[in-house]
Amino acid sequence: MRFRHPDGSTVHLAYCTNVHPAETLDGVLAQLRDHCEPVRRRLGRDRLGIGLWLARDAARSLVADPAALRALRAELDRRGLEVVTLNGFPYEGFGADEVKYRVYQPDWTRPERLAHTTDLARLLTSLLPDDITEGSVSTLPIAWRTPYDPRAADTARSALTSLAERLDALEELTGRSVRVGLEPEPGCTVETVADAIAPLAAVASPRIGVCLDTCHLATSFEDPHTALAALGTAGIPIPKAQLSAALHAEHPHLPEVREALAAFAEPRFLHQTRTLTAAGLRGTDDLPEALTGDALPDSTPWRAHFHVPLHAPPEPPLTSTLPVLRESLALLVGGPHPRTRHLEVETYTWQALPPERRPRTRARLADGIAAELTLARDLLTDLGLKELP
Repeated sequence: MRFRHPDGSTVHLAYCTNVHPAETLDGVLAQLRDHCEPVRRRLGRDRLGIGLWLARDAARSLVADPAALRALRAELDRRGLEVVTLNGFPYEGFGADEVKYRVYQPDWTRPERLAHTTDLARLLTSLLPDDITEGSVSTLPIAWRTPYDPRAADTARSALTSLAERLDALEELTGRSVRVGLEPEPGCTVETVADAIAPLAAVASPRIGVCLDTCHLATSFEDPHTALAALGTAGIPIPKAQLSAALHAEHPHLPEVREALAAFAEPRFLHQTRTLTAAGLRGTDDLPEALTGDALPDSTPWRAHFHVPLHAPPEPPLTSTLPVLRESLALLVGGPHPRTRHLEVETYTWQALPPERRPRTRARLADGIAAELTLARDLLTDLGLKELP
């Protein structure tokens, strides 16, 4: 979906296909047929943006076979789909029964991460629509916080510097610009937007910036105004933003609130949980840890890294951090010029919701994704952007 900003530039809205993960190219093609095109049809649009997730094996097969890459591009066109951004955070296995900590491997201290991200950037230059010359790729925020030491930091910085050089060469070769955004996430070496400033300043390339995920921002209780102002002052770009909402519990000391939260404690994904106290931010690596014992103070609100559907917050006594998304979006695209032109709805946890809230059929999942995109579209038009055909 494309929107015209009041300054005349184009802002893109997509949804991320990691909600229906596939490890192979055949699986990706099936996604387009079974999920993405039905979502487009529900929205009544001739064209729908998707934030494509290409696992390692799928990406390698496309790099090795130019004919397969051309066929993928043709299939996107045939189904009324377009790609301006890729989700390069998960490397493989995102559809496994248990993902948890494995999603952070390989990290930016390992050569496989640089190779994979380079592959994605190369592929994106061929997948971009003919009238678009700028793409984006999101990636993990360097590494999980442990084990991580100064030597690891030097290795990661060197890898990101090499990536920036490769992106420069790629634009010179293709005439298309690809930027990469580190996605701050609770528990990582770059947990917050504030944490991103020093390592990105060390790389010092306009090719490498921040992918702002509004669920992660809210989970860490970051103030959107402060976070975005800091990026602006440091001159760090925002190649893309992910529109997502976290789980919010206002009164976690109440038994009924604990019971409601427990329904979201599931075995597949990590749900880092945070609370902001007078002494600062406190947290656990996963929701079950917060719910058992006294690992987390419960006198202040809790937020959990659980991407809840934008249009359907949980029932009371829980809610979502949709207000943080609204505030962030206004700061990103509501001003005289957009701070980013790539927006991606990224609710990948539909099948991790409590059983009674999960979509049981493809049709219901498509309905839900379309409803999320409709909400995002309405937020954008309320900010003065005009939806384009």
